[in-house]
Amino acid sequence: MHQTDARAQPLLTELAVEYSTRYGGSAETMYSELVDYPAAEFAPPDGALVVLLRGDEVVAGGAFRRYDHDTAELKRIWTSAAHRRQGLARRVLAELERAITELGYRRVYLTTGWRQPEADALYLAAGYTALFDPTAPSVEHVPHPFEKMTGPVSRAVGD
Repeated sequence: MHQTDARAQPLLTELAVEYSTRYGGSAETMYSELVDYPAAEFAPPDGALVVLLRGDEVVAGGAFRRYDHDTAELKRIWTSAAHRRQGLARRVLAELERAITELGYRRVYLTTGWRQPEADALYLAAGYTALFDPTAPSVEHVPHPFEKMTGPVSRAVGD
């Protein structure tokens, strides 16, 4: 799916509202920032955008793009406010990880915002390593980076 697909619009629209509510600014500005990324970055052969549907309704979604040769970067993981606490974000994450592995990436990287404790909990529960101290209080304007290895890890000679 492409970010210009009509099915992606509820994801981007509600995500913009969510970000503006948590971080300030207008939903319109946040939406513009989301769609200013070149759509091709979230499309094959290096990326993907997925949505979960219930009937015709988009209830969750997310995307990834190439970060470097071995690494995919997760972006825009989202669940509709009306459908949270049902494991949908975990399903989106699993589908994105499957696609990332199929494309041969060995590592997943992402950042989430300092005002998104639910996202921190999701990634930690899914086996991601926090590249910050998750026990320390969040610092304003400092993103929370995570990583997870997806492919075979190189072994030293003699292992």
